[in-house]
Amino acid sequence: MEAGSGYNSVPPSTSFDKSRVLDVKPLRSLKPVFPSASETPPFVCGPPNGPFPSGFTPFYPFSVPKGSPMQMPMGPIPTPLRAFRSTQSPESSRAFDGDDGPSMEMDGSADGYFDGQKRGAPLRGSSSSQRKTPKNRDTKSSLSYAARKGSGTVFVGDISQVDRDDGNRELVNRVLMRFDALRRRLSQMEDAKELSNGIIKRADLKAGNLSMSKGIRTNMRRKIGAVSGVEIGDIFFFRIELCVVGLHAPSMSGIDYLIVRDALDQEPVAVSIVSSAEYGDVEDGDILIYSGQGGNFGKKDKQATDQKLERGNLALERSFRRGNEIRVVRGIKDAVNPSSKVYVYDGLYKIQESWTERKSGCNIFKYKFVRMPGQPVAFAAWKSIQKWKEGFSSRVGLILPDLTSGAENIPVSLVNDVDGEKGPAHFIYFPSLKYSKSFDLTQPSFGCNCRNACQPGDPDCSCIRKNEGDFPYTSNGVLVGRKPLIHECGPTCPCFPNCKNRVSQSGLKAHLEVFKTTDRGWGLRSWDPIRAGTFICEYAGEVIDKVKGKQGGEEVENDEYVFDTTRVYNSFKWNYEPGLLEEESSNDSEEEYKIPSPLVISAKNMGNVARFMNHSCSPNVFWQPVLYEHNNQSFLHIAFFAIRHIPPMTELTYDYGIARSNEAEGNSTLNRKKKCLCGSSNCHGYFG
Repeated sequence: MEAGSGYNSVPPSTSFDKSRVLDVKPLRSLKPVFPSASETPPFVCGPPNGPFPSGFTPFYPFSVPKGSPMQMPMGPIPTPLRAFRSTQSPESSRAFDGDDGPSMEMDGSADGYFDGQKRGAPLRGSSSSQRKTPKNRDTKSSLSYAARKGSGTVFVGDISQVDRDDGNRELVNRVLMRFDALRRRLSQMEDAKELSNGIIKRADLKAGNLSMSKGIRTNMRRKIGAVSGVEIGDIFFFRIELCVVGLHAPSMSGIDYLIVRDALDQEPVAVSIVSSAEYGDVEDGDILIYSGQGGNFGKKDKQATDQKLERGNLALERSFRRGNEIRVVRGIKDAVNPSSKVYVYDGLYKIQESWTERKSGCNIFKYKFVRMPGQPVAFAAWKSIQKWKEGFSSRVGLILPDLTSGAENIPVSLVNDVDGEKGPAHFIYFPSLKYSKSFDLTQPSFGCNCRNACQPGDPDCSCIRKNEGDFPYTSNGVLVGRKPLIHECGPTCPCFPNCKNRVSQSGLKAHLEVFKTTDRGWGLRSWDPIRAGTFICEYAGEVIDKVKGKQGGEEVENDEYVFDTTRVYNSFKWNYEPGLLEEESSNDSEEEYKIPSPLVISAKNMGNVARFMNHSCSPNVFWQPVLYEHNNQSFLHIAFFAIRHIPPMTELTYDYGIARSNEAEGNSTLNRKKKCLCGSSNCHGYFG
């Protein structure tokens, strides 16, 4: 049977005798031999022989040179000690996103992960109430960085060993945020060619190296089943992100497994796989046909050979016999950047069948994974969205295919699958700001004099100089960090319209939809996955001169579509930590906004998709003031960016803030505030 022919015609597992062809040896005869559970083993680790991607320094514990004494970057060795073994794959020279490469295995007896019965964590793994908390543990101590946010102090490696072993939802989000902030800064440095020695070739690998060595990670206690704090449907834009949150330990191999012990034997058991569809794997809903590793398939410079029943393949075979749960991460082509992939956690699967096939004259292993019932949809939702985009199926509840009437370069759907309401109150769709002629926000200003495109690190670019000498965006248009004010090139700058310093002026990048919520009116979400730091939209509408009468006095106070920069917003830490790169604290870590003049925008009568974003006390979107010049005058705009990676069909929300008058008067004005229905664990109960 050829790959892609469907799973209904899978041959029985007895159709091929693997042991006769592959000369499999019992695992007990392989070296090294792990000590028994009653012993206290020393920490043993030998670095892989490589090769690694050019310029990549392996993260701890693989970063210890041969012959050097073992060093622990996180202080004393914790107890009980754990034994690790690093294995070298014959195919470890393949690309980073391949399905083969070095893997790390843990003796299952060290932590009692598996003793013949499944001990997986609860399915969702996102609620701290679903797992036992060690006695005398301060549940907030692990988030000391978040608790002390805004203090101006850098805390490196502040995650306790307990939380490195087992995480929770808040910790997983914080680890990912700190990792990505570091990656963005390294990308910025790489773009500006500040590291001329060529050490950094992949900012994500370097950020992963630093994060792992500094202890910015969680869920190190490897287990079978769900991972605490990681929810089904979570997305990741880099393989190394799977490592720092403990979802999939190997940074290169597609199969993660650990060694488990029975009374008389020990063998590998698979705990997770990453399906990158490298070998044309068949993917259909809750069924995944997964190809084994090895055999040089897909390598033009090497001859294909039979895959061997060892390492990850052997672990999958043993998991098929045991019937244990296996986490599945699916790699999907990124619609915004087709050369990259988005990795979505699709939940727990079990192997239902195992067989061999012939490809290029050689034998490969195939495994049929079946998704366990009762789990939230994840990959299946992606397939539905793809059908909507291609026009093969209609969106349920679709009212308008494009409520912008062509004003945006990407259509915005209007959907109601909740009740019979046919749409929001009438308004004029307007994609930007409308300033009053009598109201000039700032003094005249002048843009850059770059003729082609503004280049990172160019000291002659006036727009870059206004940004303290750093380009505010990475080469793919991702915001590096929150700043008091970002200066972009304006419409009259001579640089090309596609200059990377015009991110907030380039229109929508994701396919958005306005949808009816069950209890909060209309909301906004995206069909596409959104990467942290990605521009979403600006807040469009009519600029109000608050000093000149508030557009009719109390009318503005009762306007539910007003954005006001003078409100009090909850502070949060989003930028990278200079201490991780041994840099002094600079303006990059300064996140308090310094707006040159108050800005009030009303989207009641005219506006864009931003008017539909609801409030949340734990938002996934934040606003950033952006200034650019037009007709010799500088105008302020409010741009929205993603705080973290946002899966498709997740509602986009931001913090509405609290009016300064309400904050000053305290509880006496609670009747003037609105009840919050965001439902987050950090909900304040009100806003406005």
